[in-house]
Amino acid sequence: MKTAYDIILRPIITEQSMEDLDIKKYAFAVAKDANKIEIKKAIEEIFDVKVIKVTTENVDGKMKRTGAYPMGRTASWKKAVVKLSADSKNIELFEGMA
Repeated sequence: MKTAYDIILRPIITEQSMEDLDIKKYAFAVAKDANKIEIKKAIEEIFDVKVIKVTTENVDGKMKRTGAYPMGRTASWKKAVVKLSADSKNIELFEGMA
């Protein structure tokens, strides 16, 4: 059985994700086999917040040059953007970043 920390791998800190903090949207890299229900339960368990919506996206790896060899690829991964309820507290991990 997977724990919440096996599902949520790391936060995604980008300009776009920092702009969405004021509307309580947070982005995370998640396990490729995790579904929206598992992601919602894991976020609520780890950060003690109320999630109202989860959107996911499979991100393909980029083509990269490897020198004399043919083109290689970076790893593919899965991204989840969670929207918290209005009365929910903010996630402390993102505090001070914006």
